[in-house]
Amino acid sequence: MGTAERQEAPGTGAETASPTAPGRTEARVPEIPAERAAPRRRTAAREEAYRPLWVEEPARRRRLPDPVRTSAVRAVLIIAVTLLQAMVAFLCTLAGSWLAFPMVLSSVASTVVATWGAVDVWVTRQVWNQRYGVVSTPSSTARALRRERRKARRHARVTERTQERIRRQGGSAGRLSHP
Repeated sequence: MGTAERQEAPGTGAETASPTAPGRTEARVPEIPAERAAPRRRTAAREEAYRPLWVEEPARRRRLPDPVRTSAVRAVLIIAVTLLQAMVAFLCTLAGSWLAFPMVLSSVASTVVATWGAVDVWVTRQVWNQRYGVVSTPSSTARALRRERRKARRHARVTERTQERIRRQGGSAGRLSHP
């Protein structure tokens, strides 16, 4: 069987369904003359026809980086399998099946692996943030603090040079009186 394609009938705006399989006839949508149609505003009908199904909103948070998203998907899959194994182990235990003991052992092992998966997401996220996440732009307060530190260092150097000059001249240039 073929699939039906939607086509617009020429000049009317009505749609007709035309099959892609050979030998089929077209099924036409009956047209209702404008005078017999229910009286309503054309603009409202067109707005209803073209109203979108959803309105896209900007994302509140940025998308996770690829390595972090990959490890998160892996962790979710491992955790889902672990929960499934735990449920099967519980039901096998209730039923008294021989499969209960192996399922409990595999659930314990899966719990360890699931914990590793969750820690892997955390570590991957931290590593990514450390490598690529921080863009350092100094704020105005940081600039002001650096300016003050530079000024203090400059003042300390000028004072040190002055003291060195006084020592080189024999120390007498800086005294007011002789002993």
